[in-house]
Amino acid sequence: MQEEAKRMKKLPLYLFTIIDDLKREARDRGLDIIDLGMGNPDQPTPEHIIKELCKRAWKTENHRYSRSIDSIEGKLRESIAKWYKKKFNVRLDPEAEVLPLIGSKEGIAHISLAFMNSDEIALVPDPSYPVHFNGVLIAGGKVHDLPMNEENNFMPDLDAVPKKVLKKTKMMFLSYPNNPTAAVATKAYFKKAVSFAKKNKIILVHDLAYSDTVYDGYRAPSMLEVPGAKEVCVEFHTLSKSYNMAGWRIGFAVGNARILKALAKTKGYMDFGLFKPIQYAAIKALTGPQGCVRKQVALYKRRRDVMVRALADIGWDVPKPKGTFYLWAKVPQEYSSLTSMEFVSLLIREVGIVVAPGTGFGEGGEGYVRFALVEDEKRLLEAARRIKKVLDKNR
Repeated sequence: MQEEAKRMKKLPLYLFTIIDDLKREARDRGLDIIDLGMGNPDQPTPEHIIKELCKRAWKTENHRYSRSIDSIEGKLRESIAKWYKKKFNVRLDPEAEVLPLIGSKEGIAHISLAFMNSDEIALVPDPSYPVHFNGVLIAGGKVHDLPMNEENNFMPDLDAVPKKVLKKTKMMFLSYPNNPTAAVATKAYFKKAVSFAKKNKIILVHDLAYSDTVYDGYRAPSMLEVPGAKEVCVEFHTLSKSYNMAGWRIGFAVGNARILKALAKTKGYMDFGLFKPIQYAAIKALTGPQGCVRKQVALYKRRRDVMVRALADIGWDVPKPKGTFYLWAKVPQEYSSLTSMEFVSLLIREVGIVVAPGTGFGEGGEGYVRFALVEDEKRLLEAARRIKKVLDKNR
């Protein structure tokens, strides 16, 4: 039997597959699993969006292949552009500067395929959302890690990138509010990133999946708000988190027209676009009432406050983030001798609590775990009670 491509062997071990096996074993032993590992929204898609999908799904003409020249995609592009103008005061040309995607993850993976050559480098924060570095490796490119830690407020020091690396750098990835660290960035940092990308002729990719999920008066800016950003930057967004449409697989990229044209060309060889009823539903989401988004953010804020307080009560101090629905927590002192994966495995085996190991997001995540606040408050409190049993064993 033929072996898989060599570039696939460069991919790091996918720890979440191991976690699934541990969850299965724990369930088989009768443990009730509280899964806070994956950022998988637990709330329903708003009713008005579902109704639009159902209405359009009954029309036979909407079951055919979707093409970019179809009028519905034009309407979706216009809706995205209007949404960006209203939210960020960024003007976009719907035809040239907006590209609908089958989820933002798909687009982020394909942009590396569109641009990376085997001798070229992508600058990727460490830790990072896995597709940021996995997409580069699958495309055959090379990854240069940009360390993120508490000392730099989880904002990579761009001045520290070696000149010999910059000579071969084609692309750089950033993402704020950040997954997995939940850090937020300043507009001043975005200005520096844009200037850095321009100076070094680098494509700047910004993953803005959590722009709506922010708290305590913080507003997440778009990278495209920086003057001149469109010269080098594309920004990715998704409807998964804001509208609880994760399984629907719809997102979009906006920004530099030339970069988006190359991404669209690559996608054209890979897919036939989005199911038309989903495009209609996405338009309804973006142009309809936004109270559902505010309600969703308020829900996550309550969960954040409940879980941070509950963990503090059991002796595990975790920072309260201003963005995302994650908590980025150091492995407790009692278990600091364990790797993050070993600690996660212990929680699953002992008490059925699933969190994500920091190393699932890169080597820089060692010593941390990520909580996804995708269970209700009662279950979060129960998770904290069970974790206390594990911590007490080593006190």
